[in-house]
Amino acid sequence: MKRSIHYILLICMLCVLYTIYSCNHFSAEQSTTEEIPDTISYNFNIRPILSDKCFKCHGPDASKRQAGLRLDIPESAYSALKDNPAAHALVPGDLDKSELFQRISTSDSSTLMPPPNSNLKRLNQYELALIKKWIKQGAKYEKHWAFVPPKYTPVPEVKDKTWPKNPIDNFILARLEKYNIKPNAEADKERLLKRISFDLTGLPPDLATMDKFLADNSPDAYEKMVDELMAKPQYGEKMALHWMDIARYADSHGYQDDNYRTQWPWRDWVIHAYNENLSYKSFITWQLAGDLMPNHTKEQLLATGFNRNHKITEEGGVIDEEYRVSYVTDRTNTFGKAMIGVSLECAHCHDHKYDPFSQKEYYQVFAFFNNVKEVGIETTVGGPETYAKKPLMQISNDDVKSVLKFVNKKDTGKLIVSIMGDSLNYHKTYILKRGSYDAPGDEVSAGTPKAILPFNDSYPKNRLGLAKWLFDKDNPLTARVYVNQIWQEFFGRGIVKTLGDFGMQGDLPSNPQLLDWLALDFRDHGWNIKRLVKQMVMSATYRQSAVISPEKLKEDPENIMLARGPRGRLPAEFVRDEVLASSGLLTKTIGGPSVNPYQPPGLWENTTSGRGQLASYKQVHGPDLYRRGMYTLIKRTVPPVEMAIFDASNRDQCEVQRLRTNTPLQALLMMNDPTVLEAARVLAAKLLQEKSTANDKIYKAFRLIICRKPTAKEMGILTAYYTEQLQSANKQSADKLLSVGEYPIPPQLDKLDLVTMMKVVDTIYNLEEAITKT
Repeated sequence: MKRSIHYILLICMLCVLYTIYSCNHFSAEQSTTEEIPDTISYNFNIRPILSDKCFKCHGPDASKRQAGLRLDIPESAYSALKDNPAAHALVPGDLDKSELFQRISTSDSSTLMPPPNSNLKRLNQYELALIKKWIKQGAKYEKHWAFVPPKYTPVPEVKDKTWPKNPIDNFILARLEKYNIKPNAEADKERLLKRISFDLTGLPPDLATMDKFLADNSPDAYEKMVDELMAKPQYGEKMALHWMDIARYADSHGYQDDNYRTQWPWRDWVIHAYNENLSYKSFITWQLAGDLMPNHTKEQLLATGFNRNHKITEEGGVIDEEYRVSYVTDRTNTFGKAMIGVSLECAHCHDHKYDPFSQKEYYQVFAFFNNVKEVGIETTVGGPETYAKKPLMQISNDDVKSVLKFVNKKDTGKLIVSIMGDSLNYHKTYILKRGSYDAPGDEVSAGTPKAILPFNDSYPKNRLGLAKWLFDKDNPLTARVYVNQIWQEFFGRGIVKTLGDFGMQGDLPSNPQLLDWLALDFRDHGWNIKRLVKQMVMSATYRQSAVISPEKLKEDPENIMLARGPRGRLPAEFVRDEVLASSGLLTKTIGGPSVNPYQPPGLWENTTSGRGQLASYKQVHGPDLYRRGMYTLIKRTVPPVEMAIFDASNRDQCEVQRLRTNTPLQALLMMNDPTVLEAARVLAAKLLQEKSTANDKIYKAFRLIICRKPTAKEMGILTAYYTEQLQSANKQSADKLLSVGEYPIPPQLDKLDLVTMMKVVDTIYNLEEAITKT
């Protein structure tokens, strides 16, 4: 037995070693065949190598720096070496005198860099060739690419003049042609309709829409469908979902008591703003500083609820100032990640170790958000006032009839929302030593990181001035960051993969020229969001088939070069929406309070303090039971379980991109979730009431759920399963399965027929394609 175990372990170790060797060998082989650019860029060619192989010991982290040498800044790299004043790490134009090149290219293991015992890989021949050419060209350092304002690049010329449909395609195709890769053909109309329907509304197309699109053979059929979908009110819901994650929107305050909050009117405003195509400039300015705008409206005041979506404590015994500082910190960090795409929070306790942001500059940004009329904890208990925290605004029925018509307020009770409002008494801001609320250091005034863009003295030193700084024509980040977020929404991956980190440790853009062109085009066309979205979905790049050939999978497994269409699992909320919409259960009401659909019993009761409105779970009934996923109530300490399983955010903090996992729990959820089973039963009942054959009913169910016509093979499998289940059906198991869900069963239907068709429909819901954008 022991010999067998040892033998198995030996085989495993050999496999691992072979895999490591193969990967390293393949990587080096690939690198040596890549073309050396005519002009070497520090940002795009050299810095990634130094960061990977050198910065561990010769980078910005002073605590780990060796030999007093920094290679991330030219002043140090060009200076005489501490241990050998006659030598220099880099001598522009001179390889022989550049100690760095001598040490990375030597065969002497005693002087080789990185040292063989450092666990860092030796530079391959391609990397050595890049550094060699860079030094010969003068070893020029560059300001970090993301902190340099974007510049227009001429739209590239391409060999295939027939493929591009707009400039986006020229940028994509120019790169593909460089590597002799051909893009995929356009997806078929059924898959294309499903793709744009989910991407523009978050819902599947209905049968009438499918048939209309398939029958329309006009040259502009696709564009007409895009326009039709973008005009639907569901467009605003779809676009708002991503912003809910960024804004850390939730329906509870968080922390131990985690009581209810009425912040949903702000969510109604976001949906409204997207549907009305409010410019991105206004969209952000109102949220950051609507209360500071001259003659501001109540709508602009409501928009500032963005800043108050953070967690708020209601617990006794906490230190007021500690929590007040934590609220300001949250707003500061959210601003950094969401709007300028940098890890500003890393400078909360000390100077940033990688990006050129000092701790002082962090607290200068902090100062913009530090004057709000709020406290760390409010002592008020009971009544609607506890649903929102000061500063706040009340929304009256008259408001809903006039200035706030988009707010879905049905009852006549008080409706109170947390908003922004600065104190008349200026609150001083100090650098907090080690980030501790009770260790103030030097006083600072409002300002911004100089490496990005110095704050213009003509701007007011408040949140309105910060908004003006964001949309200054010289700000290098604002437009880039947002177009990158929207790009991920439609292509599944940002041009910069790290959406929240455009800094030194973030990924380089896969197509920097395209990113800059999009950013400037977006800015120069009035920050028009709908125009930006339409540009993307109208492109030939977006319209490609998502079929993955073995060759393309090997060449580009992550689809970085976009030689195929986007493919990925639907977001958690849209999985629910797809099930409800295709079954006909979906309640399409826009906006309003969040609801509690089905949930396993005892989850809230076992994790709550036992106080407040959310101490126990109270499920809704009737139409509210079938609302879209984005309206499911989010209690921060116990987020909706079905959403969490599908990687939705619990909204504790700003989240610019979700994880995408594929776990057995997701399959178990689809097979056992009451909503899915109920939807299968309801759709089966509707089909059984139609005068058609069993084959026709299955065919229709497949189209409703998968959004295309089934193949003969697929129909054969499903009809065979239907026949098998019909023959083995029994009343006892039928009653148990049919009892799931509250929607009534038509009394005239035979239960055995119903449960059989229900199982077939449920099987279709459990196909991978049902919850995948293809």
